[in-house]
Amino acid sequence: MTTALITHKAFYDHVTPQGHPEQVARLDAVLGALDGLDLMSVSAPMAAEDDLLRCHPKAHLTAIADAAPSDGWRSLDADTHMSVGTLEAAYRATGGVVKAVDLVMSGEVGNAFAAVRPPGHHAERETPMGFCFFGSVAVAAKHALEFHSLKRVAIVDFDVHHGNGTQDLVEEDARVLFFSSHQMPLWPGTGAAHETGVGNIVNIPLPEGCSSKVFRAAYERYVFPRLAAFKPELLLISAGFDAHAADPLAGMMLHEDDYMWVTQKLCDLADEHCGGRVVSALEGGYDLEALGRSARAHVEVLKERAR
Repeated sequence: MTTALITHKAFYDHVTPQGHPEQVARLDAVLGALDGLDLMSVSAPMAAEDDLLRCHPKAHLTAIADAAPSDGWRSLDADTHMSVGTLEAAYRATGGVVKAVDLVMSGEVGNAFAAVRPPGHHAERETPMGFCFFGSVAVAAKHALEFHSLKRVAIVDFDVHHGNGTQDLVEEDARVLFFSSHQMPLWPGTGAAHETGVGNIVNIPLPEGCSSKVFRAAYERYVFPRLAAFKPELLLISAGFDAHAADPLAGMMLHEDDYMWVTQKLCDLADEHCGGRVVSALEGGYDLEALGRSARAHVEVLKERAR
């Protein structure tokens, strides 16, 4: 068995204004770092409307399509911009994560990493924000539940920013257990520990300057035992690498070894409870060198553990 790498050239056509941290060069950094790993390359398809409608109302899809510019940029808020190629990229970013689920659930691959952009974990039901348009990982989770008839799917989000969009999309669905570890205080300002949904949301606020020791202890205490008790049939990872010490948008102090460690631990739990079925999707990470090294460390573990 091998690890699938899902990506698409359309992700280069989502062009943000000069100086924007969520830039085309991020994809080059990730794919360049993964070069030579002998992964199964898969082209990200367009997301099916039925999959998107499990999380977003039709009005949201229409609003995003109507906002797409014919040239230049259109700004949906101070952070979230659309270029001519953004609409296709956003559909393929979500479709790529859904495709990863299908590949893993069919047994064609042991696990998968979706190197996609724009990211998705800040997109709420009817609100694009934080560089995100559609809740890619939440959509993939709902697809796994409905299309593959699963009963329990877990999502672990270790991006430095709270996965407010994912929380918004799954907080009323007890079939999905969502963990988000994130720096607090920090944008978007949500993700307090008391936000628990229907008992399926586990927020782990971490302080600025959070060290490897504090990060690992939090996962040992709050994530791994609860995840083991849930016994997921599929594990999804929102893999943001912006908690790295070099990242310019936050103030946590993680390194590549921490991403390797957390991936190994999550794969251990997946091996025990869901046949190793893991799908990971790229979220944040804005220092290009740190992003590449971190993504490489993460995917090297996935490749070693594919079964």
